[in-house]
Amino acid sequence: MRDAPVGRSRTVWTALGGVVLGIVLPLAAVAAWLPGPRSALPIESPAGSAASSTAGSGTRSTVGLPDPGRTPGSVNPNVTSDNLATTICRRGWTATIRPPSAYTSALKLVQMVEYGYVDHLPSHYQEDHLVPLELGGAPRDPRNLWPEPNDIELPDGTAVGSDAKDNLEDDLHRRVCAGTMPLGDAQRLIAGDWIAAWIDAGRL
Repeated sequence: MRDAPVGRSRTVWTALGGVVLGIVLPLAAVAAWLPGPRSALPIESPAGSAASSTAGSGTRSTVGLPDPGRTPGSVNPNVTSDNLATTICRRGWTATIRPPSAYTSALKLVQMVEYGYVDHLPSHYQEDHLVPLELGGAPRDPRNLWPEPNDIELPDGTAVGSDAKDNLEDDLHRRVCAGTMPLGDAQRLIAGDWIAAWIDAGRL
C-alpha cells in the first residue's frame, strides 16, 4: 500500500482547516453578541418602600433618560441580596464581568441610529448601563445599555453631565452595601428616573 503524497495530505488538511474556521468564526461572532445573563427588574412589593415610593415620584421627564421601550433596564440574575459580599460589594468584582469596549463601542453606534440622535459624533455619548454593574445590572444586555449623552440641559436650565449619574450610582452602591437600602429598590430607582432620584438625593 502506497503512502498518500505529502502535497495531497496538506491539501486535505488545509481544506478541513478552512471548514472548521468557517464554522467556528461565525459561532464566535454570534457568541460575542449574545446578551449574557439577564433578568427583568424586580417587581416592587405591594407595600412598597420609602425609597422607591418617594424618590423620583414626580412627573417623569424624558430629557436625559433612555427610551423605556428600548432600554427598560435589566439585572444580572447572578447577583442577589444573599451574595452581595461576594459580588457587587467585593472590591474589583465588576471588572470581572464588564463587557469589552469593542462590544460596547459597536453597540453604541447601532443604538445611536436606533435612537435617532441628530448629533452623530460617538464621542458625545458614553455607552452606559442603565442599571449599573455595581448595582447588579446585566452586563451585556442591549436592554440595559444605551448611548447616554455626555451633557444635557434640564427644562429649568440646569446643566447635567454624565458624571451626575455616576455619583448617584456610587451613593446607591454605598447604601446597598451598608444594608440601608434593599438591592431591588436601588435597581428600580435608577432604572425608573435617575434624574429625579439625583435631584431628590441633593444633586450629588
